[in-house]
Amino acid sequence: MTGLRALTSRGRSFLASGVAALLCAFFLGESDLLRIAVLIMAMPLLSAMVVARTRYRLSCARRLDPARVEAGGDSTVTLRLENITRLPTGLLLIEDTLQYALGTRPRFVLDRVESRGIREIDYKVRSDLRGRYSIGPLSIRITDPFGLVELGRAFTITDTLVVTPKVVPLPHVRLSGEWTGGGDSRTRSVAAAGDDDVAPREYRHGDDLRRVHWRSTARHGELMVRREEQQWQSRGALLLDTRRHAHRGEGPRSSFEVAVSAAASIGVHLAHEGLGLRLVTDQGAQHLADSGVSYSLLDTLAVVRNSTSRTLEHGVTALRQGGGDGLIVAVLGDLGPEEAQELSRLRHGGVTGVAVLLDVRSWEAQAGEEPPETDPLAQSESILAATGWRVLRLPAGGSLAAIWPDAAYKRGVTV
Repeated sequence: MTGLRALTSRGRSFLASGVAALLCAFFLGESDLLRIAVLIMAMPLLSAMVVARTRYRLSCARRLDPARVEAGGDSTVTLRLENITRLPTGLLLIEDTLQYALGTRPRFVLDRVESRGIREIDYKVRSDLRGRYSIGPLSIRITDPFGLVELGRAFTITDTLVVTPKVVPLPHVRLSGEWTGGGDSRTRSVAAAGDDDVAPREYRHGDDLRRVHWRSTARHGELMVRREEQQWQSRGALLLDTRRHAHRGEGPRSSFEVAVSAAASIGVHLAHEGLGLRLVTDQGAQHLADSGVSYSLLDTLAVVRNSTSRTLEHGVTALRQGGGDGLIVAVLGDLGPEEAQELSRLRHGGVTGVAVLLDVRSWEAQAGEEPPETDPLAQSESILAATGWRVLRLPAGGSLAAIWPDAAYKRGVTV
């Protein structure tokens, strides 16, 4: 019955033609027509029986190269099929499942996979929209050589492709004074200090003998070694404004997507320069893994969405509670004077503040809307600048790399 349900349109047509020929043979008394009817009916029935009773055992593996790609980039998907039985397969029709954003479903035809044979199939996927996309499961349709029967099989394994925001390389700039929030990780080597500054400890099994401190060894009467080098790392925070009403436009070129890309570019740039970074949105602090901050940041930003919040209250509170941030970089949409006042209070003492303001008026102009006569960001920009924030304005179509040097620390200027 499984094989009969798997008959294709061609198989059903053969079966119907055989039945019609059989009836005509009985009514007309034609023995030759009877033989033809039996042959026509036997072909789809035998094919159905063979396909239904055949137990192909196939294993499937999928590899993504790379598994994390920037929006607009290509990733190669490699399917590896192995026939783990002693029977060669027949014709195989293969179809992988893709989400709409990755393109149409790829389909392939394999004529035959021999016993213990392996086949690899490659295809490319691409998405202009960031996100996490599931690939799979793989489905296989087994057919007979005549195309009379088609039986479906499906695997359960799936893989995930992470499409991250576009990252723009940024030039190195001096964001602050000597060490507060500058982003250059420094190491203070205790071993390089003078003898009076050394804080030794007792020798432990496995310690490098080159770190033995002989003067302390003689003083204590037991083997003493210098302590390990101690790391000091500057800390910073990245604030991303995800409020829906603060952005304009739709799709990959909207101000929100530009803001996400800007946050990713700044975060990766600062992480590569050694800054201990945390991500904050208007919803509050976002968790980043301790290891691989750049990858964790990109993975988090890959799935960030617009929020319905009307203020930055939760984000500002999270920045205050974090404490110890030497640098705060805020990527903001349409910013009102009230939000600007709240942000301005975060800039104090040794804290460096950099605000990237998206000029949403330029997105309104692109959409054909009538821009306001006055600049709505001018007052907010003045409030931030008055308290020492370095304000960078990013218009639609503008380059973050071009305006980033304006955030540089200038000697002799007090902020």
